[in-house]
Amino acid sequence: MRTIGFSTGALAYADFRGGVGMLRGKSIHAIELSALRQKELLPMLRGLDELDLSQFNYIAVHAPSEFSKEDEREIVMMLLTVSQRGWPVVLHPDTIHDFSLWRELGKLLCIENMDKRKPRGRTSLELSYIFSSLPEASFCFDIAHARQVDSTMTEAYFILKDFGPRLRQLHVSEVNTRSKHDPLSLASILAFQEVADLIPEYIPLILETPVPAEQIEAEMERAREALPVHEQAFAY
Repeated sequence: MRTIGFSTGALAYADFRGGVGMLRGKSIHAIELSALRQKELLPMLRGLDELDLSQFNYIAVHAPSEFSKEDEREIVMMLLTVSQRGWPVVLHPDTIHDFSLWRELGKLLCIENMDKRKPRGRTSLELSYIFSSLPEASFCFDIAHARQVDSTMTEAYFILKDFGPRLRQLHVSEVNTRSKHDPLSLASILAFQEVADLIPEYIPLILETPVPAEQIEAEMERAREALPVHEQAFAY
């Protein structure tokens, strides 16, 4: 059975403690601590030692999605404290100004494919340029971004075939025409099933769907339906 968890930012906007609290006591063993806005990062890092994360076997941190070139080195230095814990750091590639700084995170830097709004990192070809500059980096496959870029799921197929060996986690949601995350619909479930056999069972799924606490379990069931485990899943 797949390991399924949530992004704290999806459950509780700009409130990582609230997001963790919504998952406490549930049979959920993966979590992504979100600091999508730069001002959220330092308070989150300062609060980690006081946070009870003992129920989670997989923990990742999402880096800010926007920052200036002048702040980049400081952001990297803060995120190095996350990598020292052995946690992956998920990064939007369009935020990178200086690739050499990010190489310090090695394989714990987890590059995410982008939605159609972004100037790079949307397709397999664009990702190849990113990974050529970050040869050790791993990969966070946002399946909803890939579907938004190409609703036929052809691009999703090529991304998984080309970067499957780097795959560390999935982001799962539905992304609407305004590039906002929504709960999974039947259409997205059926689309995701088309590439489910390229995603090994051991890869954790991080839901980015904004649902209230009472719908968490139901949303996890929809994710399992969207990405079932096949006996002959592609082995990387």
